[in-house]
Amino acid sequence: MILADKIIELRKKAGMSQDELAEQMDVSRQSVSKWEGAQSVPDLSKILKLSQIFGVSTDYLLKDDFAEPVQEVSETVTDSKPLRRVSMEEANKFLAVNEHSAFKMAVGVALCILSPVPTTILSELSDTLSSTLGVVSIFFMIAIAVGLFISAGTDKKPFSYLTKDGIDTAYGVDGMLREKQSKFSLMHTRDLIIGVALCILSVVPPSLIGVIFSDNDFLNCIGAGLLLIMVAVGVFLIVRTSLIKSGFSKMLEENGFTREKKSKENKNIGGIIGSYWLIVTAGFLAYSFITFDWGRSWIVFPVAAILTPVVYQIEKHIKSK
Repeated sequence: MILADKIIELRKKAGMSQDELAEQMDVSRQSVSKWEGAQSVPDLSKILKLSQIFGVSTDYLLKDDFAEPVQEVSETVTDSKPLRRVSMEEANKFLAVNEHSAFKMAVGVALCILSPVPTTILSELSDTLSSTLGVVSIFFMIAIAVGLFISAGTDKKPFSYLTKDGIDTAYGVDGMLREKQSKFSLMHTRDLIIGVALCILSVVPPSLIGVIFSDNDFLNCIGAGLLLIMVAVGVFLIVRTSLIKSGFSKMLEENGFTREKKSKENKNIGGIIGSYWLIVTAGFLAYSFITFDWGRSWIVFPVAAILTPVVYQIEKHIKSK
């Protein structure tokens, strides 16, 4: 076992997060992360301090084939309840389930945003059948969305311990997770940029159509529909990539899922963007059914889209606390 894996194993057995170990070592969390990722090696003074904190010899830390039994951790480490052991197979299963459930959640939120599109377009047709079909389509799309939300929650239920209990990953799991996280980071950044850009630019189609075809109400409704479609695609990308990223944080016990934060009573740190769009959709439906002003009530979506980057930053700030 190499030094990087020994540090990971000892830290997890001690019930410590990377932040907690970094504080005791008087280094940054990034330094500890690099040690555990085999990207750098602590100097001799840090090796000595690690041996004191974990109660092992320097030979055990430095010699790959040295099989010294791990002793009691020093008094500087606070006792905690037993850690949940996570195997390589279970870690890979969680990543697959998390990615699939993230897709379901993102599609559900997108469907909620798209639900007013038929009504917005059909609102220009005066016959009762068209209006009725538009309203029915809203309930149909939201019903599918709710089903997706329930299904996604059920899929992830076996892994609920990741938000409550400390975990001890098997040999090689941390390295595998960090490698996949590193590969995903570029995709995460790309999807965020595209998603936010689509939300902001969604006001362009209705604005252009409104200027060029100001007297054509039907084309203006088409413009409103295009706006909602762009917002739905943008929010889909943001929600999906954010949920996948949070899955890596759960397994690596980083950001809002450190062991210290798991022990706190307030665990409401995820899904803010998804909840935000559900509230926006609920507000749209409530207002529209009360006023029957379907032709103008859709304006709530471009306003909400512009605020999406702000909501995302708020969620990041909450998770980093």
